[in-house]
Amino acid sequence: MNTTERFLIAMAIIFSLPWLVWRLARTDYYAPLVVVQIIAGILLGPGVLGRAFPDYYQFVFTPAVVQSLNGIAWWAVMLFVMIAGIELDLKKAWQHRRESSITASLALGMPLLFGCAAAAVLLATDGWIGSQALTWQFVLGVGMACAVTALPILILLMEKLEVLRQPLGQRILRYASLDDIAIWGVLALILMDWQRVGRQAAFLIAFVLVGYAFRKLMQRLAERDRWYVSLIWLAVCAFGADWAGLHFMVGAFLAGAIVDSEWFDQKRMDQLRHHVLLVMMPVFFLSTGLRTNWALGGEAVFVTAALLLVASVAGKLLGVSLAGRVLGWPRGEAGIIGWLLQTKALIMIIFANILLDKGIITSETFTALLLMAVASTMLTVPMVAPKLAKLQGLLHRSD
Repeated sequence: MNTTERFLIAMAIIFSLPWLVWRLARTDYYAPLVVVQIIAGILLGPGVLGRAFPDYYQFVFTPAVVQSLNGIAWWAVMLFVMIAGIELDLKKAWQHRRESSITASLALGMPLLFGCAAAAVLLATDGWIGSQALTWQFVLGVGMACAVTALPILILLMEKLEVLRQPLGQRILRYASLDDIAIWGVLALILMDWQRVGRQAAFLIAFVLVGYAFRKLMQRLAERDRWYVSLIWLAVCAFGADWAGLHFMVGAFLAGAIVDSEWFDQKRMDQLRHHVLLVMMPVFFLSTGLRTNWALGGEAVFVTAALLLVASVAGKLLGVSLAGRVLGWPRGEAGIIGWLLQTKALIMIIFANILLDKGIITSETFTALLLMAVASTMLTVPMVAPKLAKLQGLLHRSD
């Protein structure tokens, strides 16, 4: 059987297995399709399928097939991250800057602190810190992974809960947008390569200058041309960031961050996000699953995942609760906002992939972070839906 045929078998598995589980088991309340796809990617990886059926695994997922899947996954995740950058709404955040800055800083700062503490605990045992990492990079990287809010998945879950277009949903998007900027800024700091600092400085200067010209060009183009030019801009920015040592996904986020969402029809942008999730991101989930590792033993990985989950959820809820007290929110509102903002899934997985690529964390740490991301996302709807049912009046509160 040739590589093309094996590749098509892999694609059939990638799209059929998660959909059948999601549809037949009716998991949507606890685990939306995107979460089932992530879990399927883990199960199809070397730690589960590869260990249980090594001959079958090696037959389908040959190096050539994996390389082909990785190419699709790279482009898929670049598109997804660029869309996340485009969807940042800093104008509204500035209009409500006191409330937004207090909430966003506490919602990010407390889980970051808790996550750094959890990372410090992991340093006492071998096998968690990557071969290329300095201690501060590992601690800050794991801490930030615990603090991440997955803005695109947050949008999907709020759509499901019918919160997105309500004033409460727009407020939550403001908080998540500010945290998104901080997350990518911290990641750039972690990835700063002092041996290539000249390249990184050159990239940032070029990005500012070319970005200014890009914005001027986009304002003059018709919308149908803006879509094509944006894809070219994405490839150029991703290449420049990777060449500078910052990773191509940092470039993808920057490519979207300087694009105004008003330049595009919102419905078409929503459709693009949904289509990327439907057509391409399942390949990224499998590609992610292929990188999981259980070499330290399943128990150690699961215990670490539980530790990171507690740090992530407790830190986020505490931070938002403190913000609620400072700002005088009604009773129950902080709980709803906190549970929604602790959604991890895709952005944390992307974040962890970058840390793994750069040798900041090991495959075992990556697996624990992946399990934490899945568990935290699965908790969101079951925890938020009952609260919303009791506190419907909060949906219309705008500040």
